[in-house]
Amino acid sequence: MLMDPCELSPSYVRSIAPYQPGKPISELAREMGLAQAGIVKLASNENPRGIGPRTRAAIDAALADIARYPDGNGFELKQALAARYGVDMAAIVLGNGSNDVLELVASAFLGPGRAAVMSQHCFAVYPLATQARGARSIVVPAKNFAHDLEAMAKAIDDETYVLWIANPNNPTGTFARPDEVDAFLRRVPERVLVVIDEAYNEYLSAELRADSVKWLKRHPNLIITRTFSKAYGLAGLRVGYALAQASVADIMNRVRQPFNVNSIALAAATAALDDMEFVARSYAENLQGLRQLEEGARGLKLDYIASYGNFVTIRVGKAAEIYKRLLRRGVIVRPVGGGYQLPEHLRVTVGTREENEKLLAALAASLRD
Repeated sequence: MLMDPCELSPSYVRSIAPYQPGKPISELAREMGLAQAGIVKLASNENPRGIGPRTRAAIDAALADIARYPDGNGFELKQALAARYGVDMAAIVLGNGSNDVLELVASAFLGPGRAAVMSQHCFAVYPLATQARGARSIVVPAKNFAHDLEAMAKAIDDETYVLWIANPNNPTGTFARPDEVDAFLRRVPERVLVVIDEAYNEYLSAELRADSVKWLKRHPNLIITRTFSKAYGLAGLRVGYALAQASVADIMNRVRQPFNVNSIALAAATAALDDMEFVARSYAENLQGLRQLEEGARGLKLDYIASYGNFVTIRVGKAAEIYKRLLRRGVIVRPVGGGYQLPEHLRVTVGTREENEKLLAALAASLRD
């Protein structure tokens, strides 16, 4: 018999359960025979406001050079980020979305015989990136759906090289306050890299938003990751970044693919970073929408996890079945069973007022079916 070439892949790669993204609108339209215009997608934590005019103008201008390779070092975007956060450009790593940056951490610092600590209900990329490098995942039970920082610190062993924290966390929306995270960082040995994933940082209120960049000076083992996919509305262009010690950033850049951020994304992100009015309005409208969904969940007598992001995770019981019923009504949300270990919950992105209303009406009907 001929050998199956798949057997040449390491067993830890073959055993990976692939990441499941939110269902695209076009796919649901094909499956159910629905009109795309009537479908509401609240599955992937995208910004329902789209992008601002300043960002759109930058995209249009960048199209003239689309036949050229992008700036592989992302000079203009790095320069803007360095000015915003008061860091050296050498301390910045750009990625094709923050997922790419997380993968760079794993590629640079994990491998067989090494381990990474993470929380139960953490972002799916953490265990996937860890396993793909042949490293071991140390999963710490959550506390009220949130990171148990004390238990995570105690879980560090001699093989631990990386510790993953999402703050706010996806998919639970929970949040560790700045003083808690600061105290935690002081407990972690310097030989362990701590990755604080702040993808939803812009959705935090001003009093909760830590100046985590200042922690970099005290903790050379800290890596902060952020994205333009959420509040900035650039999910389709995929651009994120990491802030770290220059020496750590250098190692990450050694495993980064050339031209990993395209020219349109670089131009759009540079313009979006400066459009603070757009981000402020996105924050305000998200807060209104979040309260709308929470009130709707209470009206349906459903429990939900208090969220600090642009989504809310609601306990609906038979979540897999309710998810299917919602699809038939033209509403896409995100089931968070499986690896997230929340089989009775659905994660719902905050949409426009009209989208939220359609979701709540469809959910009420689906619960009655």
